[in-house]
Order: sequence, then structure tokens, then C-alpha cells
Amino acid sequence: MELVAGCYEQVLFGFAVHPEPEADGHHEKWAPVADFTHHAHTASLSAVAVNSRFVVTGSKDETIHIYDMKKKVDHGALMHHNDAHIVEWSPKGEKYVVVILNRIDVYQLDTASVSGTITNERRVSSVTFLSESVLAVAGDEEVVRFFDCDLLTCLSEFKAHENRVKDMFSFETPEHHVLVTASSDGFIKMWKLKQDKKLFPSLLCEVNTNARLTCLGVWLDRGTDTKESPPAAAEPAPVSKEQSRSNKEESGHAIQEEERQPKPDAEKCSLPGDSNKPTKGNSLVSAKKRKTVEMSEKKRKKKKI
Repeated sequence: MELVAGCYEQVLFGFAVHPEPEADGHHEKWAPVADFTHHAHTASLSAVAVNSRFVVTGSKDETIHIYDMKKKVDHGALMHHNDAHIVEWSPKGEKYVVVILNRIDVYQLDTASVSGTITNERRVSSVTFLSESVLAVAGDEEVVRFFDCDLLTCLSEFKAHENRVKDMFSFETPEHHVLVTASSDGFIKMWKLKQDKKLFPSLLCEVNTNARLTCLGVWLDRGTDTKESPPAAAEPAPVSKEQSRSNKEESGHAIQEEERQPKPDAEKCSLPGDSNKPTKGNSLVSAKKRKTVEMSEKKRKKKKI
């Protein structure tokens, strides 16, 4: 996943975040790594929105820039309107909230009317739904509050930063429900939310951008942020009874063929003294004896003559 945040310095920051497994195997610590910066605006950034591929940034220069997260390229600028109100839809789309200063009006879609109003202590800078009924609210202060939109009451609050919180973003992973906050103190923080929103969240990680942050977004790469199980180890295919019988028959035939093959001549492997066949040395001795006998017979014949 990617944390993206804009700032007064006209820059869009991108940080890749990966969970680091602990000794017990649970993903409780996350590590942010600087990935990119993009300087496309001529004034401070005021809004960031993301989808599965693009990041859209709004600025005081009255332009909107579209940034391709896959290709890491800018697709140009669009003009936008001034004085847009904060509007946030609930996850199921059954309700939405409209923010004006420190007032949050909750609208029901089926009636298109205000079902209730939530009042924050300070001017509201960001809201995000954590569930269909729970809304996280941040304003010009260090505190983040969780409100019940049905009961219109504050469930809990916690100090998230040392300066005012400028923007928030929430998402879910197989392991956690995460809230990301960006502040004017320059920090981006990721919080692990408890199932009971009355309990304080725990800090997963933080990164200091050394900039006055104004807006935030989280780009989730669905191809890499989901877990991929390793390929299963190959198992030997089961052998049927017919295949086993066939293999045994082939093995028996091979043994019989081997027995029919002529065995190597033992004389070639034996020592000279072990063979009945005369060796080369014995043949030479026999030839000399024959010559001696022939010469003696010739001498005898000459004497008789």
C-alpha cells in the first residue's frame, strides 16, 4: 500500500508501507519507506483522493492534478470550483454527512433529510466513516474523536498528534482495521483500531515528512496488498493396481532377459595360470622345442648317410 500526503510546500509525498512480522508471527509493526515525491502544483495542496489506480490532488492554485500510481506519471491538470463543502458517504451508502465549520449534519439517503447534527469543539478538517454508524472526526486540534451517528454521541477521543490533525483515511486488511492520520506537525501515523470503538487505538507506525501536511490519501494496490499463499508442494500421483501389476511384470521380463544374455568370457577376466588355453608365453616355448627336435632329426639322417 502507499501513503500519499500533500503539504503547504506544494509537494505530494508517497510512502510505501509493509507490515513487519514479529517473533510470534503477528503483523503488529509496520515500516514506511519513502517511495516518491511529485511537485505539480504552484500553491499548497488542499485535498487528496484515491482510487484503485489514480491519486487526485486539489490545490489553492485552483487546479486538480491526476497522478497515475501504476506508471508514476502525471496526467495533467483540471480546473475545479471554490468553496466545496466536506461530504462523506457511509460504507453502505445509506447515509452521508456534510460538514460546515464545526457542525456535522447527518443525512439519511431514503429521506434526503437531516437525521441529526454533531457538533465538534473545533472547526472540522476531516471526517471518515469507520463503520456504517461510527464516524471519526478531526479538527483544528491534536485530538481525534469517534462519534455514533445514530445516537449522536461521542464514543471516545485520543490524542493523535502534537499539532492539529489535517486529514484522515481508514481501510481494512485481513489482520487489522487501520486509521491513518496526517498532521501539521509533519507526521503521518497509522493506528490499529479496536473492535470496540470506545477503546483507544494502538500505534502501528509513524513517519516524519518534515513538512506542514495538509491532506492525505492511501493508495491500495490490490494486486500486492492481498496475501498470496505459496504454491502447494507437488505430491506423487497415486499408483493404481493395474499400473503396479504392469510395473512388476515389466521388471520380471527384464530380469529374464538379463539371465538369457551371454555372460562375459571368464577367460578374459582370469589370470594366465588359471586358464587351460595356452598363453602367448607357452606358445613360444613349444615352438622352440619343435625346432630343436627337427634339427636333431636332420643330424641323425646325415650321419646315416
